[in-house]
Amino acid sequence: MDTFSDIRFEVFSTCPQSGAVQAADYVERVKAVARWSEESGCKGILVYTENSLVDPWLVSQVILQSTRELCPLVAVQPIYMHPYSVAKMVSSFAHMYGRRLYLNMVAGGYTTELAALGDATAHDKRYARLVEYTGIIKLLLENTEPVTLEGEFHAVRNLRMTPPLPRELLPGIFVSGSSEAGLAAAKALGATPVKYPKPAAEYGQADADCVGSGVRVGIIARASAEEAWRVAHERFPTDKKGQLAHKLAMKVSDSAWHKQMSDLAAETAVTQDTPYWLVPFENYKTFCPYLVGDYGVVSDELARYAAAGYGTFILDIPPTREELVHTGEVFGQALTKARRLKSSALRDPARQGLAG
Repeated sequence: MDTFSDIRFEVFSTCPQSGAVQAADYVERVKAVARWSEESGCKGILVYTENSLVDPWLVSQVILQSTRELCPLVAVQPIYMHPYSVAKMVSSFAHMYGRRLYLNMVAGGYTTELAALGDATAHDKRYARLVEYTGIIKLLLENTEPVTLEGEFHAVRNLRMTPPLPRELLPGIFVSGSSEAGLAAAKALGATPVKYPKPAAEYGQADADCVGSGVRVGIIARASAEEAWRVAHERFPTDKKGQLAHKLAMKVSDSAWHKQMSDLAAETAVTQDTPYWLVPFENYKTFCPYLVGDYGVVSDELARYAAAGYGTFILDIPPTREELVHTGEVFGQALTKARRLKSSALRDPARQGLAG
């Protein structure tokens, strides 16, 4: 029996956003990124939801039609549709394609978008609504008998899901949120909480806050650090307009993760010789930290995250197929190193090194 079989990675990529691609090219771009992701061994692909983007369920159908096994990780915001509609989408896709979906449950963080939809629900209350909403989806999908639930936000009475969903195709549930309310919602649902990580050096072995959780992180890795950083700066140059957009977003967001990452950006700006990089976030080019460097340095960082307990990694949008090849190299090295870290910890809890 493999002592370290519990150390494994589930990696998701992210689908391009419709606002960043010409409309005439968007469907083909989605197909291409989905195929690259599947070829590189990704478990699935995150599909964003937002007022300014095309419908994630329509995008997910394109992904299903363009791949054989890749699982769409569909972002779901309760304000957009009744929980029955979400459950119906899941069961319908299973019926039509025989494929499993994942659901990334989001409470909504931009108050201006929520206000435009007539929703003034307070931050923590939105997570209470998310728990009830997701609970109804799960009940409908897990039961063949009619479901009745009188909740604070929704009610269903003798509602049956047809077509019924095969149990092996029940969706994986993620909850995005780093606040206490978000983490409590994930726990209540038995879902995987998705966080934005701190530098790996700040975590210990089997960190209670990390075990069973997922992280969002971008990766730019090459055989040499010089080449990795050259690519990083070319892809994400300093942008004053982006910095202003970031500051504006801070003013209209009540998400804990947005503030936490902004604080981290200030703290890590003076840190040298670290792969952890928040310049793309500060310039409003993406919403996650990046790990930049040579294969060894970046895989060290990933191995420390894995040793802390993170097992699910949601990558940023891949710009090319080649980028996913480089990313696959560092994950392969990181898996070996994570198992070595665990082996060292079991033999000598004082040892935390990656060398050997």
